[in-house]
Amino acid sequence: MMALEGIRIIDRSQMGPGPYCTMLLGDLGADVIRVDPGGGKSAEARFPFPPGTEDKMRAYNSEERNKRSIVLDLRNEEAREVYYRLGAKADVILEQSRPGGPERLGIDYATMKAKNPRIVYCAITGYGQTGPYRDLVGHDINYISIGGALGIMGPKDRPPTIPSNLIADYASGGMLAAMGILAALMARERTGRGQFVDMSMTDGVISMMHVQAAMFFIMGLVPGRGEDMLTGGMPFYNVYETKDGKYISVAAIETWFFKNLCRVLGREDLVGFQWSFEKRDEILSTFREIFRSKTRDEWLKILLQDDTCVAPVYSIGEMANDPHVIEREMVIEVDHPRVGKIKHVGIPVKLSDTPGAVRRFPPLRGEHTDEVLTELGYSKQEIDHLRAKEAVK
Repeated sequence: MMALEGIRIIDRSQMGPGPYCTMLLGDLGADVIRVDPGGGKSAEARFPFPPGTEDKMRAYNSEERNKRSIVLDLRNEEAREVYYRLGAKADVILEQSRPGGPERLGIDYATMKAKNPRIVYCAITGYGQTGPYRDLVGHDINYISIGGALGIMGPKDRPPTIPSNLIADYASGGMLAAMGILAALMARERTGRGQFVDMSMTDGVISMMHVQAAMFFIMGLVPGRGEDMLTGGMPFYNVYETKDGKYISVAAIETWFFKNLCRVLGREDLVGFQWSFEKRDEILSTFREIFRSKTRDEWLKILLQDDTCVAPVYSIGEMANDPHVIEREMVIEVDHPRVGKIKHVGIPVKLSDTPGAVRRFPPLRGEHTDEVLTELGYSKQEIDHLRAKEAVK
């Protein structure tokens, strides 16, 4: 048995947060049916694979694993009837359309709730279903900008550092949406009713800025780039270049870790000045000079023998070959029927009794249309009719 076995999720999302959310839930056993749009609105139409690489690129796309794919052109009335039948037998619907879009198609929460009062309907958007920004378009960088996160990232004398799309898309969008869906499913066990989950990526970013927000609420403190304790403003929580041009991260926040670090670096005279703003630049300069005296791996052999809170700054290639990562099964190898042996990132939630698993490979668009329609009670003749009308593919 798997933790989410028996939970059916209809996934209308296409990029970033939604697919990542349903990957997490699918890894734990949910039956995820990806509803791909007809026409040119799919993620693959927006970002086409280079010719000849389609199979391989799709196979390695771990956020689409453990899913089935059906193509529905929801502008078609007959396709919407299929969608209604899908929703009537589902536990969760996930979408990330702009507010108002589902209403125009007649597939919004109110419509689906009337057909299935137990449905949990999650909408991931940039700014949420309410407020003056609700209709604005955007992507991760926009949401972390308004949420206050981008403004504190990077050196104080440089423009903000863009942290890929990890914060708004995957953490604030995908992970928090998964948490909201699971919370709503738990509530349904007690009430018998589903509900609407309004997941704003900007709201999620602001929630994760709670430490900086508290300092502002208490003291009116507004940290600039590179000034906050956790963004490079202090020597004990920083990144240092080594002799070979690589980097080590240091996070000796607690006084005993800082003491150990100073002792190993041969500068025990700095122990009492961890929080000294007067000596901050001097300590930072000293640490930089010391770390440049050895290679990254030479320093790791020395520093990892003591509690110093350090780690190597890895490239993706180094991460994928790290023995700890491999033992934790965070890089896994699976046999794909068309591509052969491939690697995926592993499953981060380790459940002792009902562990997750990779059960399905990323599907081709519409690969499971006939299978899903048959499960819904459609005959072969009815499926052929729907395909002839271009309602499904």
